[in-house]
Amino acid sequence: MDQQKAGRFLKELRHEKQMTQEQLAKVFNVSSRTISRWENGTNLPDISLLVEIADFYDVDVREIIEGERKSEMMDEEVREVATKMADYANEEKSKLLKSIQIISFIGVLVLIISIVLQTATKSGQNSINYWVLFATLAALVIMALITLYVTGVLGKIIKNKKLVLGITIATIAGLIVAFWRVIALTVVVGILVVSSMLAPIEKYDDISRYNEFMSFSNGAYEKGVDTQWTKWGMDETIWPEKITEDMHVADFTMVYYNPFDAQYLGYLVVDYAADDYEEEVKRLKEYESTEYIGYYGVKEEKTYELLAVNADAYQGFVYALTDGKGRIIYAEQIFCNYFMDLKYEKYIPKEYLLDGFDAGIDNAYKQEKTKSR
Repeated sequence: MDQQKAGRFLKELRHEKQMTQEQLAKVFNVSSRTISRWENGTNLPDISLLVEIADFYDVDVREIIEGERKSEMMDEEVREVATKMADYANEEKSKLLKSIQIISFIGVLVLIISIVLQTATKSGQNSINYWVLFATLAALVIMALITLYVTGVLGKIIKNKKLVLGITIATIAGLIVAFWRVIALTVVVGILVVSSMLAPIEKYDDISRYNEFMSFSNGAYEKGVDTQWTKWGMDETIWPEKITEDMHVADFTMVYYNPFDAQYLGYLVVDYAADDYEEEVKRLKEYESTEYIGYYGVKEEKTYELLAVNADAYQGFVYALTDGKGRIIYAEQIFCNYFMDLKYEKYIPKEYLLDGFDAGIDNAYKQEKTKSR
């Protein structure tokens, strides 16, 4: 069988009718692309359509198959066989479509029940997994499209451009309403990521600027801001009020980072003369220290002697350590949201951190505090 020849014959017949592919497609309830494929010889009409096409063009089925007109018309027996074959094909297709329709309707029903159960979360229960809900809705849309396709409704909808536009707008609006939290969260996360990428890490080690960096003096890095809100209100008076000439500063670093919320990291190491050391130890021991064990995994300090500490379950630590030999280490890690974006290990020696301290992004303390939200 020559498909190209049959296609050319079908094209000649359409031209004889003076019809376009789009007009003919409406007659046989198919797409214009299908007509084009018939006439290009890429595909041939379904057997169930052959008799209908032959009647429309007033030719024999055999002539369409062979791609040319015959001087003798196909006898009645050949036509009857072709008609019966077409009826058989239509019956088989109808059975298949019914099975697909039943499965599709059941699938849509199951997905609707799933969505209702997921969104019917009562207060006090765990929050809805919005990604699971999104996947369920996507599956619902797919099942609905299959159902509309096999029932023939989808083809009619596609032809109505105004209806398609309305459905598109309604779908987008519905998704926005249903997933506003996911959309908002995505926007916030995007802002945080961009802010984190653009925010500079400011590191200072000039001890002559010491007073600029302390919230009890000039408001740390944020000029003109009320000191009550500087460094999240943490009390830094454990640190020396000022650096004097008789203090031997062995090391000093201050780090500021603000990807979205300000974070502060710093340490000052001072080697005191004997008398000054005793006086400073006395001052620090008189400081009214707070509870600190358990915050961010911190254990009882063993590496150094802890002289004073101001700890906050949310904002972090300000404290002073000593080696008992004249050296005092002042340190602070001040942040919020139960973790530090700043890679603090790069900027402070590990031994200057309180034993067990962990403020990484996935620290256990954060997980414990936020799991009930």
